[in-house]
Amino acid sequence: MIETTSSTLPPTTGKNTASPSLPDISPSEMQKIQQRYAEERDKRQRARFKVVILGAGFGGLLFAVRLLQTGCFRPEEIVLVDVAASFGGTWYWNRYPGLMCDIESYIYLPLLEETGYIPKRKYASGEEIREHAQRIAAHWSLEDRAMWRTEVNRCSWSDEAAEWSLDMTQSPPPLNNDGTKGESLSATVHADFVILAPGPLNIPKVSDFAGFDSFQGSRFLASRPETPVLSRLGGKRVGIIGTGATGIQIVPELAKWCQQLYVFQRTPAQIGVRDQRSTDLGEWTKNVATGPGWQMVRFRNFVSFTCDTQPPPPVDLVADGWTSFRSLQVLGGGGSPIIHDRTVAEQLKAWYPSWCKRPCFHDEYLPTFNQPHVRLVDTNGKGVQAITPTGVVANGEQFDVDVLILAMGYDVKPLESPGARAKVSVFGRAGRSMNEKWVQSPLTLHGVATSGFPNMFFSGVGQTSYFPSYTATLDTCAKHVAFVISEVIKRQGSGKMTIEVTQGAETAWGLRVQAGAPALAALAGCTPSYLNAEGSLEDVSMEERMKLAASARWPHGMADWMDVLEEWRDAGDLAGLQISVV
Repeated sequence: MIETTSSTLPPTTGKNTASPSLPDISPSEMQKIQQRYAEERDKRQRARFKVVILGAGFGGLLFAVRLLQTGCFRPEEIVLVDVAASFGGTWYWNRYPGLMCDIESYIYLPLLEETGYIPKRKYASGEEIREHAQRIAAHWSLEDRAMWRTEVNRCSWSDEAAEWSLDMTQSPPPLNNDGTKGESLSATVHADFVILAPGPLNIPKVSDFAGFDSFQGSRFLASRPETPVLSRLGGKRVGIIGTGATGIQIVPELAKWCQQLYVFQRTPAQIGVRDQRSTDLGEWTKNVATGPGWQMVRFRNFVSFTCDTQPPPPVDLVADGWTSFRSLQVLGGGGSPIIHDRTVAEQLKAWYPSWCKRPCFHDEYLPTFNQPHVRLVDTNGKGVQAITPTGVVANGEQFDVDVLILAMGYDVKPLESPGARAKVSVFGRAGRSMNEKWVQSPLTLHGVATSGFPNMFFSGVGQTSYFPSYTATLDTCAKHVAFVISEVIKRQGSGKMTIEVTQGAETAWGLRVQAGAPALAALAGCTPSYLNAEGSLEDVSMEERMKLAASARWPHGMADWMDVLEEWRDAGDLAGLQISVV
């Protein structure tokens, strides 16, 4: 049953093993460690699991937790696979100074009610978010149910065995400060069910700047852990490219340390007040954690105000910039009353409709430009022209910098298959490629499964509701998939079974999404962003537009999407699914 080219891949510890500073290890000690690693690996001779989840961020954790809560699975029957070295997903990789979530922590951090955790502040820092991911794993005994530093290369369905085979490669941890590693391991494991949960923000975007490789200073990618130590920026000239959510959080921190800071802006962001504050325990007990189900009640209230539900609830429980979104249009970016230099204030104002780009919220970003050593380089939509050995060229001017930081967000492709987003080649019935199917027909049922790929589920931004608080989308998908799998198990009893979406059901769901696509048409003419595939939607053919319309976000809002799925579950007939017992 076990097929390996080296040895079986073991689930590894849930602790973060990617420490940037490791003690020096002698060759003999290194050999002992490698031998111990092999011994531990050989203990794990189980190469078959009921469920394999690709991704160990909040998406992967939520799928695992919701499956465990059905009572149909035990922790030892589930394994999470991730190329990272610990839980957290995008919050594992992002560690830049000032990292924080711009959604209220009371609704963004999942499973607060179940874990009993009280966030430290209204908006959680990246460190606190990573700690909460670890907390969830520990609470549900998932700490040792992960394969770290592991890449899934191929995932293939077998009709005969009614199971998935996953070809994996695992890189061992570094054994010394010089990055020395042991031998990589390859293996094939088998699973009844596979869940793809890579998250939408897993591929950092780096523009193909002319001369990029010629730069002789230090370069850092904001979405990876190798962030500069701020104390070392003293006397340095720093340039940062990108003024989205990442750049807005980094800029105030860089300004505290460097000698000169250049902020290169292609498009101004809409900046609202965050109004950060510590959690008051009295307020928490009285007005936040008010009783069973409080977190969902609070989230539903949040959705009502952000989606302008009429009539609105009598009380705005979250009461922040998101729930008063209309004010952002009045503020026009909030520049004029805060920035002393009128020219800079005008350049920092958002000139496009408020729905075109995700708004940002921060209490320190705009005032930072009042400091004499901070300079905004507004490119008027043209972006950076080139990178030279000594700096950046923008607006025809050379800006010499010692350190260059890239904060340009993530590459989100609207017609990318769930397998491609997870960076794995997926082959379903009769060896059909998922990527090929997506080229022809990017359809799903409820945004979580597709025909021709039995016992495979996923979370995505297509045909679901992509809300600012993305953990709510992930949790909705996780609850829905857990219901489907557990309900089939309860009805069919023991033995292998297959759950597959019918073509008719996914076509009908795609038509419902497509019918509402005109409501999202305004995004096509917006300034380039991930919401409109960097403006590329205007250049595609009519055929491609129809595919995009059918695979777009649920057009009627988050609350409606959640209600539709709940109504489907309440009906109890599992409509649109073909179930077979092997």
